[in-house]
Amino acid sequence: MAPSSKLAAAAGALPTDRSESVFTDYKPAFTPHQATVEAFRCLYCSDAPCMNACPTHIDVAQFIRKIATGNLHGSARTIFDANILGTSCARVCPVETLCAGACVYNQLGHPAIQIGRLQRYATDWALESGEQFFQAGASTGKRVALIGAGPASLACAHELRRLGHSPTIFEKRKELGGLNTFGVAPHKMKADVSLQEVDWILGIGGIEVRTGVEIGRDVTLEQLEHDFDAVFLGMGLGPDTPMPVPGQDLPGVVGAVAWIEAIKLKKLDLSGVRSVLVIGGGNTALDCVREALTLGIKDVRMVYRGTAAGMPGYQHEWKAAVLAGARAEWQAVPVAFEGQGRVQKAVCAKLDGNKQPTGEKVTLDADLVLLAIGQSKLGAMVAGLAGIAVDKGVVQAGADGATGRKGWFAGGDCKNGGKEVVNAAAEGKAAARGIDQYFRSK
Repeated sequence: MAPSSKLAAAAGALPTDRSESVFTDYKPAFTPHQATVEAFRCLYCSDAPCMNACPTHIDVAQFIRKIATGNLHGSARTIFDANILGTSCARVCPVETLCAGACVYNQLGHPAIQIGRLQRYATDWALESGEQFFQAGASTGKRVALIGAGPASLACAHELRRLGHSPTIFEKRKELGGLNTFGVAPHKMKADVSLQEVDWILGIGGIEVRTGVEIGRDVTLEQLEHDFDAVFLGMGLGPDTPMPVPGQDLPGVVGAVAWIEAIKLKKLDLSGVRSVLVIGGGNTALDCVREALTLGIKDVRMVYRGTAAGMPGYQHEWKAAVLAGARAEWQAVPVAFEGQGRVQKAVCAKLDGNKQPTGEKVTLDADLVLLAIGQSKLGAMVAGLAGIAVDKGVVQAGADGATGRKGWFAGGDCKNGGKEVVNAAAEGKAAARGIDQYFRSK
């Protein structure tokens, strides 16, 4: 399917020569023939374990059946009714461990239905055709402030409009989309697709957006509480966690998420980079490994304190990275970075099965070190408000997003500590319904 004018407009808001432009989708779009053939493979299970495995509980069998019958409008409507961020989730969801991982074909020894690619086929059609499926509900006069413009806030705001409330999103950046725009690996989704999805979500009308506004600097929490009937906390996670070892401040030692953002938004000069070390074993680390290889760096190595079997990142992602040329230094942790003027080497201590130092050390070449050991939590920004509990930087809230302070709700990474986009979408929508119930109870 050819890009729409909206997609072209979204792309035009970003530099055309940014580094992510060289990436191709590792799960390319289906052609109409491919989508139809794959849709007819589905058994349309009545108990649909794939639906139960999805945090937003999309009726997978229903939307696939509609693709098989040529009803793309109905298919997309089924998806978006459950998950308004269905376009991005079709690309970035770890379907192997969620819906496709629960497919009954796995038990029969056959390949699982490619649910993510079928979902992309239907949702891309909707965005490219400009179809809108939902209208704002009758106005209730209630106003809701949402902090952050990432997936959780977008899902919450859209659902609030369907319920007739008036949301206002506060975002400190100029661009919207949060993680989807700035942090998703480009081989999964590029920034322009995220911006297109944001525009489409805002197409319901009545969602006010205030960019360049930082909470605590430009607007206080007390002002939000005074000016709005409810507040939703959807600020996600903060900067990369630093590694407090000698040499951490050398040029070339950077946070993984910050590096991904740079790839997505501008052109990087990697002319002097011959070897890259990625510190960590999670999915962000795996994303960086694959990105570095795709950008033409030949020597890319992941350094992880545990074993391959114990790494938190998805095994299928690591297998793909190995096929692309990645290596790993298992059971090791950096104790110092060294170099003249910029990083050149990493000194790593080897660990035993209990992750205790063995006394052995290895020195690895590194022109670039990417720290993928986590991100800071932002719950501290609301820890001073009575009734809002924060544990290790994570805001404590119920299934409906309600905190212990009346009218304050939370969802997404600031609540769950850092999960998938689909979790943020589910929590944002649940919080919108929680807010609606809160208004009704008053």
